[in-house]
Amino acid sequence: MYLKPRYTVAFLILASTALTALGLPAGTRIGMPAASLASGVAALSLMASAAVLGARWKFVESVFGGLDRVYVVHKWLGVWALGLASFHLVFKAGMPGWETAVILPLPDGWPRFLRQFSFVGLMFIVLLALNRNIPYGVWRWWHKLSGLLFVVVALHWLSFKQPIPLDSAAGIWLAALSAAGVAGAFYKLLLYPLLSAHAEYQVVGVRSGGAAMHLELEPVRKGIDFQPGQFGFLRMNVEGMREPHPFTIASGSGGKGRVCFEIRSLGDFTGKLVATASVGMRADIYAPHGRFLRRQEARREVWVGGGVGISSFIAWLQDPRAGSFDKVTLFYFHTPGRDFPEVPVMASMARERGVELVPVAGGPSDPAFVDRIGSICQETAPAEIDVAFCGPRGLLAQVSRTLQAKGVPGANVRHEFSEFR
Repeated sequence: MYLKPRYTVAFLILASTALTALGLPAGTRIGMPAASLASGVAALSLMASAAVLGARWKFVESVFGGLDRVYVVHKWLGVWALGLASFHLVFKAGMPGWETAVILPLPDGWPRFLRQFSFVGLMFIVLLALNRNIPYGVWRWWHKLSGLLFVVVALHWLSFKQPIPLDSAAGIWLAALSAAGVAGAFYKLLLYPLLSAHAEYQVVGVRSGGAAMHLELEPVRKGIDFQPGQFGFLRMNVEGMREPHPFTIASGSGGKGRVCFEIRSLGDFTGKLVATASVGMRADIYAPHGRFLRRQEARREVWVGGGVGISSFIAWLQDPRAGSFDKVTLFYFHTPGRDFPEVPVMASMARERGVELVPVAGGPSDPAFVDRIGSICQETAPAEIDVAFCGPRGLLAQVSRTLQAKGVPGANVRHEFSEFR
C-alpha cells in the first residue's frame, strides 16, 4: 500500500488546519482570519513537503511506490500550495485578541518584501512547471531554484507577527517540516550530484531508426545494479547535452555490465541526442529508480506497451534471471513506419522467450487488441489476470476502459508514468 497524491495533500492541509486552530483562542477558531492563517500554514507545509520529495531520497520513493508517483505528488503539492497561498494573501490573517510576536526579527521593509517575493516566486515556479512548451533545460534550472524559494517562504513565516509561537503544536509542526524542506532543497541543489547513486559510462553502440535510437553503454569502472523495469537519469558529458533525462533501462546485466536505452526523438534534448550520439561519448547514469517490476507469481500476465513504454517490457524479456514466460501476452502498440524497435525485432525477442506478441497498429479499438484480450479473459478468470501497462496516458485510459468492460478489476492494472513534466 502506497501513499496517493490526494491523501497526501489532504492530510497536510487537514493537519495544518487542526494544529493552527488548536493554538488560537477558542472564540476565534472559525472565521476568515483563522481560515487565512490556516491557509498560510498549509501552504508552507505543502511547499516544505514538495522540497523533501524533490530531493529524490530513496525512502521517499518507497513510500509513494516509485519516483514517477513522487513527481505526480510533487506537482499537486505545488498547485495546492499556490491556491492556499493566494487565499492567505488576499484575506488578513489577524484579528483583535490574538497575541502576536515575531520569531525572527528582520530590518524594516524586509518582512513585507519576503511576503510578496515568496508569493510571486511560488506562482512563477508552479506556472513554469505546468507549461510543457518551455524547453526542458530552462524548466529544469528554474525548477531547481524552487528550493531556494522555499527558504524565502520560511523566512516570511519567521519574520511576520503571528499568533503561532515556535513552541506551540503548529510552531513545532512548521519548524519540523521547514527543517526537512531546507535539508531536501540543499541536498538536491548541492549534494545530489555527489552523493546519489550514479556511475560513469561510455557509449559503445548506436543504432538509429528514423526518429529513434538504440543506445548501448558500458561502465567506465563499476556499473549500476538494477532490476528490469527500472529507469535512470541519463546525463551526457557533452556540451549542450548535460541535462539529466529519465529513460527506462531497456536491458543490462550482460557482458561487461552494459546497459541499453531505447530513445525516441520527442523534444529538444532527445532530438539532439538521436542526431548526434556516437561511440566514445561519456555519460553519467543516476539510477536505479522506479518500482515497475514484473509479477511472475500471477496466473496470467498481460503486458501492454506503447511508444517508449515498450522499453520496460524489453528489459523484462531480456532478464536472464526470469522464470517462465509461457503465460505472457505482450501487446505492442505502434504506428506503422515509426515503430522502434521494429515489429520483426520485437517478434524475434518474444519468440526467443516463448512470449506471445500481438502487434497493434490501429489503436485501442483495433480488433487485434480487443478480440485477443477478450479471448484471454475467457481462458482465464479476469480477476486472476495481472496487467502491466507502460505508455502514453491517453492510451492507458482507453485500454483501461476495454479491460474493465471485459471484467478485469482496476486494481489488477498496474502502470508507470513516463512523463515527468
